[in-house]
Amino acid sequence: MATVCKTWAPRGQTPQIPYRYKHDKVSAISGLSVSPRRHRVGLYYAFYERNIQRADVCEFLRHLLRHLRGVVIVIWDNGKIHRGEAIQDFCQRHPRLRLESFPGYAPELNPDEGVWNQTKQALANSCPKDLRELREQVSAQVQHLRRSPSRLRACIHNSELPPFL
Repeated sequence: MATVCKTWAPRGQTPQIPYRYKHDKVSAISGLSVSPRRHRVGLYYAFYERNIQRADVCEFLRHLLRHLRGVVIVIWDNGKIHRGEAIQDFCQRHPRLRLESFPGYAPELNPDEGVWNQTKQALANSCPKDLRELREQVSAQVQHLRRSPSRLRACIHNSELPPFL
């Protein structure tokens, strides 16, 4: 179902947003980074046109380790995809990676939720004609957000994490 939000229209003319209901989707994995000394904020992400698997999570963690120096602390939820032997093996092979979990169901603590809330809001009422166009729209919006340190920092400040910036 398309994301819909309030919009303007002439009085008495309800806006119509046509869309084709298909089960195509774009799955995303992402994370915000904060450098320990300079407090620079970064956004890393990857898209898939299928469900994300543990191997994809490991590849994303490998990507983070290639781009971030020093100890990398990943704070994430307790989703099934974040647990298991493949993830544990990966952590044992990469000692500078530390994984911490949010408590139970706590999206209010996750700054990454702010990234996707902003992205969904910006794309509300859009109507991509196919999966390629959907991926392009999402990618363009995330790139736009990535170039805005103040908006990324707002995702962190608006979460209920203890202040660390």
